[in-house]
Amino acid sequence: MTFYKFIREIWKRPKEEGLYKQRLIQWRKEPTSVKIERPTRIDRARSLGYRAKEGIVIIRQRIIRGGKKRPKFGRRRPKRSGQRLVLSKNYQVMAEERASKKYSNLEVLNSYFVAKDGQHAWYEIIMVDWSHPAIRADKKLSFIVNQKGRAMRGLTSAGKRSRGLYNKGKGAEKLRPSRRAVVKRRLARPRK
Repeated sequence: MTFYKFIREIWKRPKEEGLYKQRLIQWRKEPTSVKIERPTRIDRARSLGYRAKEGIVIIRQRIIRGGKKRPKFGRRRPKRSGQRLVLSKNYQVMAEERASKKYSNLEVLNSYFVAKDGQHAWYEIIMVDWSHPAIRADKKLSFIVNQKGRAMRGLTSAGKRSRGLYNKGKGAEKLRPSRRAVVKRRLARPRK
């Protein structure tokens, strides 16, 4: 068994490890976005494009889980108790978007799940400094120079999955180029 495969097998049952609980206790005390030196899951990070080179940064992003509505403390008008999370997106997409907003000079390459507890979920996001000469010279990463705002436009892997673009063929006719574009096209058609 190779080294990365061995790590992958361990991550399939992380709760058996005593380190998992210690990490969660520590991560709960940290701010929502934390820049970290090395990825927690090196096998997953490398499979998604991470390389230990200048211009690539890892961000651990915390997202609050569950609850369509804000918790109600006391009485107030129902109009003010709106949604806490956008339910049409998954947590991973929202984590990418929030990291992209916070670090506006970096571009999201990809992300992966790290941990969750009853209240939060953590994702590690691989971000790239597209203006760095090492990134511009890299053949595998230079494409990101022409893709500004990837996370906001749903161009990352998690974004495409959230938009349903990994489904093809029968049953996926109304997904491309986007659900909104299909509705607009149908409304613009003259009725017979």
